[in-house]
Amino acid sequence: MIERRPFAELGGANHGWLDAKHHFSFASYYDPAKMGWGPIRVWNDDTIAAGTGFPPHPHADMEIITYVRDGAITHQDSLGNIGRTEAGDVQVMSAGSGVRHSEYNREPGETRIFQIWIEPKSRGGQPSWGAKPFPKGDRAGAFVTLASGIDGDSDALPIRTDARVLGATIKAGETAEYALGAGHHAYLVPATGAIDVNGVRIDARDGAAIKDEAILSVTALEDAEIVLVDAA
Repeated sequence: MIERRPFAELGGANHGWLDAKHHFSFASYYDPAKMGWGPIRVWNDDTIAAGTGFPPHPHADMEIITYVRDGAITHQDSLGNIGRTEAGDVQVMSAGSGVRHSEYNREPGETRIFQIWIEPKSRGGQPSWGAKPFPKGDRAGAFVTLASGIDGDSDALPIRTDARVLGATIKAGETAEYALGAGHHAYLVPATGAIDVNGVRIDARDGAAIKDEAILSVTALEDAEIVLVDAA
């Protein structure tokens, strides 16, 4: 089962400094049929104006993954962490028992991110933050794990949930495959480019809600940059 969710039909709001599109119910956008997908609770497509951002605010009991598509995001939190994450790279915050953080675009132009929230396996615990570069050349033609709570994914940023966040860059005409676990929920979004997923066309920034597909065969109709979450 693959359900295409066209970008043009996503919820969202334009706050001037922030143009946000929501794949699932979030803030003032509410759709009872789109409260999440398995443990995946939020997938926001955010464009942040230069010199603006999210001021300090709290979170608890959520795994928050930021995939930077263009520009860079500067993070600061109540744990004392400060870091700048550039396009193509990933940061992860395990909110645990509670943390306050800010996310600002300190760049001269717009920053575009995917902000993904996944429910943790258990509540509480010490909050943490981390970031890591993932050169796009290293994931050319194949899915590479960027963040994971699965044993054995030692090269990925750790998250506290039975899920993987993966990225791939695929040239037009090429195909990459990925095996989904039985009963898993997957959600896939091309940051750029149009793709075919098991016979279903997904255009740039569309969402694909996927379940009961053993193998994902992803063919790029155009050069594509793809983010996939595979959650048990």
